[in-house]
Amino acid sequence: MSYLKKTLALSLVAIAISGCTQQKQEAYPVSEKAPTEEQAKMAYALGASVGTFVNSNLDEQEKMEFVLDRNQVIAGFVDSLKAESKLTEEEQQQLLTDMQKQFTEKKAANLGAEAQATGEAYRAENAEKEGVMVTESGLQYEVLTEGAEGGKQPAADDIVEVHYEGTLVDGTVFDSSVERGEPAVFPLNRVIPGWTEGVQLMSVGDKYRFVIPPELAYGDREVGGGTIPPKSTLIFEVELLDVKDKPATEAAPEAAADVEAQG
Repeated sequence: MSYLKKTLALSLVAIAISGCTQQKQEAYPVSEKAPTEEQAKMAYALGASVGTFVNSNLDEQEKMEFVLDRNQVIAGFVDSLKAESKLTEEEQQQLLTDMQKQFTEKKAANLGAEAQATGEAYRAENAEKEGVMVTESGLQYEVLTEGAEGGKQPAADDIVEVHYEGTLVDGTVFDSSVERGEPAVFPLNRVIPGWTEGVQLMSVGDKYRFVIPPELAYGDREVGGGTIPPKSTLIFEVELLDVKDKPATEAAPEAAADVEAQG
């Protein structure tokens, strides 16, 4: 059984329990008194746990304006318990897959619209602040600290060592090498475009603050399990610690070709 079907099965149990309270179905009576025997308490605890889980999920769905007919949900659950399901297992699986896809798209659209509007307002206000520069691409940057004069400036294909902290416009920290206590080292052309462009403006020892529009970050994608919503504006404080020498292996294939040509 897939994860989706397991999740839905738990949901159906909880909804059926609550639905039967209203419909008074004899096959699934619900006591109006708290259970006293241990096994009855266990059964009740299981139902309560599932109910709490399902309630949380239903609340999330409703926030995204994705609503299912609960009477049909209950009907499907009860029919299946009686081995009288009106849908084949293949039909159920396809419908559940379609449902998950529609909900995911609905959620992404709603969250993306909110994040985009919030980000646009933030960038418009930030662009007016003293010391903030805006590049042709829309990247905003501010020099927080300048390093010693003559510090090396990276190119797009360089490997850099940095300390950084990334936040959303509401201040939520989603990633921080500072908190981990360990700098990050990576090729500058293997990160989001806002980083590739922005860090090239820096010299070793500099610390900048970047405000990166979604088109230079993750665009329409939801990242980190929802930590970064679609169309999010990202804020990074970045300190450039070093520009590393390129690995010697990058030059090896060209050198080998030269040797072969001479032979």
